[in-house]
Amino acid sequence: MTVRLRAIVLGSAAGGGVPQWNCRCRVCRMAWKGDGSVRPRTQSSVAVSADGERWLLLNASPDIRQQIWSAPALHPQTGSRHSPIAAVLVTNGDVDHVTGLLGLRERQAFDLYGTDETLRTIADNQIFAVMAADCVTRRRVAFGEPFRPLPGLDIEIFPVPGKVPLWREDQSLRIGEEGENTVGVTISAGGARLVYIPGCAHVTDAVRARIDGADALFFDGTLYTDDEMIREGLGAKTGRRMGHISMSGPDGSAAALAGLTVGRRCFIHINNTNPVLIEGSPERRAMEEAGWEITHDGLEVVL
Repeated sequence: MTVRLRAIVLGSAAGGGVPQWNCRCRVCRMAWKGDGSVRPRTQSSVAVSADGERWLLLNASPDIRQQIWSAPALHPQTGSRHSPIAAVLVTNGDVDHVTGLLGLRERQAFDLYGTDETLRTIADNQIFAVMAADCVTRRRVAFGEPFRPLPGLDIEIFPVPGKVPLWREDQSLRIGEEGENTVGVTISAGGARLVYIPGCAHVTDAVRARIDGADALFFDGTLYTDDEMIREGLGAKTGRRMGHISMSGPDGSAAALAGLTVGRRCFIHINNTNPVLIEGSPERRAMEEAGWEITHDGLEVVL
């Protein structure tokens, strides 16, 4: 087997995609009108493989059927039932990261990986029982315990500052805490290393250390500025309140991760309000000049 790390961005947007079904923000208006400077995007998910035949999904988006359709590498290949998707790792219990599991219910065997906290969240909701236990094996993963979900593909999860999923928020909510609710993922194969962090409240020294030296990085690109959803009139929450660091500014992710040795820096999980989604915009140019790529659905990275 030739081992080479390959990643396909199945979905590059934050929850709701681009355009969101009921949104008329600047970016969504352009998308609804078919403006070529804004690409439609589905909700964030990445597929990774070491052999190009068996694939691990990083998060299961509500748009999973469309994403599989758009990725020939994930199409059924043999027999009456088959899927190259052999495993799924969910990084948290957010709706846009676990709902797609319901679309993988046609008695297709695969392994489902997650932390105790995330697997417990899934188990507590009876609707996920459609993934029959005799087909879908749920496997606990823990910090500091690397595992190999597929031949040649080595994975390790690590804590990232974040928060509980929106639908589990209560008066005990703490923003920026590190635990099993929000994790980053290191994926290694064939001597190459990819780091995947779709949600991050702020960049710590530990997060920087995990990223430094990576051949590629997919990092939380939800918002460009902390208050952009408020300014767009779409909500009362800042990015920090939602558990996401912004791209720009002295406290933003571009500044926080500057100086690290990283091969390709790619923003993913990009909210519909983020002006970097507009090709040629000043914000897009600023991030590109800082060495960042703005991911789009279908982007493939081979390391």
